[in-house]
Amino acid sequence: MRARRLGGTRVLVSSLGFGGAPLGNLYAPLDDDRAAAAVDAAWDAGVRYYDTAPHYGLGLSERRLGAALAHRPRAEFTVSTKVGRLLEPHPAPTGSDLAAGGFAVPDNLIRRPDYSRDGVLRSLERSLTRLGLDRVDIVYVHDPEEHLDAALHQALPALAALRDEGVIGAVGVGANTVAPLLRAVEEADVDAVMVAGRWTLLDRTAAPLLDACARRGVSAVAAAPFNSGLLSRPRPPDDSSFDYGPAPGAVLRQAHRLADVCARHGTVLPHAAVRFPLCHPAVVCVVAGFRAAHEVVSAARWAGDDLSAAAWSDLDRCAGER
Repeated sequence: MRARRLGGTRVLVSSLGFGGAPLGNLYAPLDDDRAAAAVDAAWDAGVRYYDTAPHYGLGLSERRLGAALAHRPRAEFTVSTKVGRLLEPHPAPTGSDLAAGGFAVPDNLIRRPDYSRDGVLRSLERSLTRLGLDRVDIVYVHDPEEHLDAALHQALPALAALRDEGVIGAVGVGANTVAPLLRAVEEADVDAVMVAGRWTLLDRTAAPLLDACARRGVSAVAAAPFNSGLLSRPRPPDDSSFDYGPAPGAVLRQAHRLADVCARHGTVLPHAAVRFPLCHPAVVCVVAGFRAAHEVVSAARWAGDDLSAAAWSDLDRCAGER
């Protein structure tokens, strides 16, 4: 699988990255064996970039990812984690994090926003312990929409200092919305942005962000290419999810039209969904979350197999006709 350089750093990412949210029991439990099998399948398929965060399962994703990679040569893979949410003991646990965080884990911990320099350092130290690593390659400031000034003036400078000291390899910001990422690209010293769900076959609202990245030499990592599952099947069912909720009727109909175009060109909707983000020159990697080994195998095959120019032309025309 092709390796691409992140910004002006020496950090390399594979064109397909492994998203670690499912390893944290996103929405439903996942046993340890299946979690490890998904990581192993990714490795066997050539995936060398693995992304996680303390938020994912209150640290469970980091622990599982670290365990699954422990026997791999450290120089051969890239790991990213995130800062901005410190995990602390929950003063009044309810028994489950599903309602508060969306993960099927006990809520014995609670997330506290902290985008200060000290918060960044504490968060990273704890992540290294959970991962069982002595370093991570990329650190993203996670979902700073409500704390953007602190992220720009405290968290990002702290990470830039760590990068300049050689403690980490690259600095980034990750979010589900475009505006904070655009500000980070224009105002801060960042190597990469991770934009989730906003540069997909169905939602292309990150176009101005990607253009800014291209101008400034910042790499873009496109996460959530399936838009919460809507684009993950050849024919989306009526109960599909979109952007972490039920898919609106108009969005579902548009997904069906895109699926029809794919079928006419001899492929399937999830193939186009995985390949689409990589069509922009600023995008170095597409990151998707996987719960099972067979999901990784399919995605790796799609990531390496481009669509025809005629297929892209018809898909672009369809996307503009909503």
